[in-house]
Amino acid sequence: MKKIFALSVLAVMTAPAFATDFIAPATEPVIEVPDSTGFKFTDGKINRTGSVKDQNKSGTCWAFSGVSTLEDNVMRKGGPELDISEMYIVRNAYIDKAKKFMRMNGTINFAQGGSWGDVLNMTEAYGAVPEEAYPGLNYGEKKHSHYELAEALEAYLRAVLNRGTKNKKLTTAWLPGFEAILDAYLGPVPASFQYNGKTYTPQQWAKEMGLEPENFINVTSYTHHPYYQNFILEIPDNWAWTQSMNVPMEEMQKIVDNALEKGWTVMWAADVSEGGFKWNKGYAVLPEDKEEKDMTDTELSRWVKLSDKDRENSKFDIKGPVKEKSVTQESRQTTFDNFETTDDHGMVIVGTATDQEGNRYYKVKNSWDTNQLYDGYLYVSMPFFLEKTLGVGVHKDAVPSDIRKKFK
Repeated sequence: MKKIFALSVLAVMTAPAFATDFIAPATEPVIEVPDSTGFKFTDGKINRTGSVKDQNKSGTCWAFSGVSTLEDNVMRKGGPELDISEMYIVRNAYIDKAKKFMRMNGTINFAQGGSWGDVLNMTEAYGAVPEEAYPGLNYGEKKHSHYELAEALEAYLRAVLNRGTKNKKLTTAWLPGFEAILDAYLGPVPASFQYNGKTYTPQQWAKEMGLEPENFINVTSYTHHPYYQNFILEIPDNWAWTQSMNVPMEEMQKIVDNALEKGWTVMWAADVSEGGFKWNKGYAVLPEDKEEKDMTDTELSRWVKLSDKDRENSKFDIKGPVKEKSVTQESRQTTFDNFETTDDHGMVIVGTATDQEGNRYYKVKNSWDTNQLYDGYLYVSMPFFLEKTLGVGVHKDAVPSDIRKKFK
């Protein structure tokens, strides 16, 4: 499920200067002691966040993580815990994505994937609705399952595009036909709905609930573009060509730390294909490569007899805190350029933690349900974060003033 962020940030950069705001208190530290992982995590500051959701068999983690970040910002300001419909965002994104796909003659990506920027852009353009007004389950399933829907949508577009090419033009029916498929699977969009005894349009509800998508930005860190400028991150699911602010790796981490300290949660787009990403065990680490010079003769004799696959598996046979890779800006860039770091998944950073050896982690909320060791959460080491992060989405006021002053 390749989902990511990215966002047109040009308008946001001209927004008013920072404003003070309500800061939600952190929860009390919690010590988690699993039976079999070898890790013992102690929570630090954990910010308020909504319940763990389940994207199930849909490539829509970008919607779940983006929506959660907006919901959490409302709670941070002292507002209620909302349950925003992810599928309303997904439906609107599909329509805009289809229009661009046709304009580009089918030469851009059309898939389930999307970005954090899509959540912001769709909410700004079309508003938002509560889950109860648009659950997006109109096809006989109790949980989201988009394989059939996604294949049907792409096949339809390619058929229309093929026929339109032969006819040298498209008919006026192609877009209503596309929307009819979305209606059949996700359900027609309500023009208005009832919420807590009042009638709203999606635009009215988003504004009254205080979602403020215009006040969020995306931040990334790569050397193939200048620092402190916006650029379009070159990943397939950035179909909207939305932009990210580029900063050095250490400043990206400072922005996250500052956001967490001030009570915000942070949208996190990352590579989760690594052997050190142990979802069921509740952690993600980046073990350093084993070096033969550090082995005893017995260890070395065993090591050289292993196949390449067995050596790789051995690297990720983790029994507890391990020595991790020393990540640099250069290594981060290299893994992106050679496809070792890929655009996989979107989640939400909600706080900080340490293991029994004092190593720092981010506590992260996923959207893969709660049937997991930490009820839908995992702990991500700093080296893993630094190398495997594609980008983060934060409220503009969470950016430290000394860093923001550098933005061009």
